[in-house]
Amino acid sequence: MSNEERMTIDERRKYLRQMQKRYAPACAAERSDLLSEMAIVTSLHRKSLIRLMASDLVRQPRRTQRGRTYKAEVDDALRVIAESYDYPCAERLQPNLMSMAQQLAQHGELRLSDTLRQQLDAISVSTVGRILQRIRQDEPHLPRKRPERANQVTREVPMRRIAWDEDEPGHFEVDLVHHCGPRADGDFMHSLQMIDVATGWSERVALLGRSYLVMEAGFERCRTRLPFAVREIHSDNGSEFLNHHLLRFWKEVVRNVDLSRSRPYQKNDNRFVEQKNYSLVRAYLGNERLDSVPQVVAANHLYDQMWLYYNLFQPVMRMTEKIIHVAEDGSHRVERHFDQARTPFDRLCATSAIAPARRVELERVRNRTNPRRLRLEINDRLEHIFTLPAANAGASQDVYDLLLVLKSAPFSLP
Repeated sequence: MSNEERMTIDERRKYLRQMQKRYAPACAAERSDLLSEMAIVTSLHRKSLIRLMASDLVRQPRRTQRGRTYKAEVDDALRVIAESYDYPCAERLQPNLMSMAQQLAQHGELRLSDTLRQQLDAISVSTVGRILQRIRQDEPHLPRKRPERANQVTREVPMRRIAWDEDEPGHFEVDLVHHCGPRADGDFMHSLQMIDVATGWSERVALLGRSYLVMEAGFERCRTRLPFAVREIHSDNGSEFLNHHLLRFWKEVVRNVDLSRSRPYQKNDNRFVEQKNYSLVRAYLGNERLDSVPQVVAANHLYDQMWLYYNLFQPVMRMTEKIIHVAEDGSHRVERHFDQARTPFDRLCATSAIAPARRVELERVRNRTNPRRLRLEINDRLEHIFTLPAANAGASQDVYDLLLVLKSAPFSLP
């Protein structure tokens, strides 16, 4: 029987447990037939099978350690063969040991004896993995040269996190939510979202594509309706945020804005905006594909009403204290305390970041706005978006139509 057909110990015990249910109530003649069947399947002697059938079939711990089956000769051969294959995993290396060993022997790189040939033919994948892990511990490895980063702007932007207890308004986490649906071809809508860490103030704008033209227009639309100044923009490492055009925009056009970025593949560095990506975008628009100018324009009308509802009427809670309890076993539990729920506008008014005239203006807007009616209007606009036609397959939308709408029809308070 070949190695591939031979049962492992665990497989054999599992089979014998099933046969034990038939063996125990059987008569002598039936037991003899069952023993013959089990001997053929497991390749065990009948006397061994009789002893196993009378036991509980629980594997006993080994009393003495088994000696090494594969000695230093196999270690040396695996070291040479693995190096020749550029150190693949054991699953890729084990089926090709003999072919590479024979080729290396032809070139004098390996001495292939009959014993070594038999051992390389019989060695298992798990044994190869253990040997490779052992023999490679002390091998010096030169690091592979990585390619230069495609986005050189990231070198100019420091990596950090905005502190959860930041009390100065203006430190924004930003992110893009893609509305591509099941396919990512062509241009489709993106929701640019900005979340202020200190107050919970949220800004959203719908964009078609993510070129620097639409990104700059989206940031400008958010900035012009903000009632306080932007002090920091914290994004992920996407090229839609970190490019020379937007770097120029934040340094030359807006001025006095700090740029920072999260660590690669660490979404928790943008924890505030990531949470709002679901509650304020996905929960409304879902995962459907939106890719036409009418849909993007309608989404911006929806976001204008959500701006009023979530900033002026929707209370949010903010963490005030975080206590880490460490147990004796090393595990830890985080205890979080939150303050009283207040709207982002009320939190903003408690600071000096908003101008008195702007505060009075927003208070008047809040007083004359019916929040229940506003909530119903948001639902109506949401249904209207999905009745609009999508872009035709293979036909591109004119992004300049959207830019014209964003610049010619800026957001205005009701």
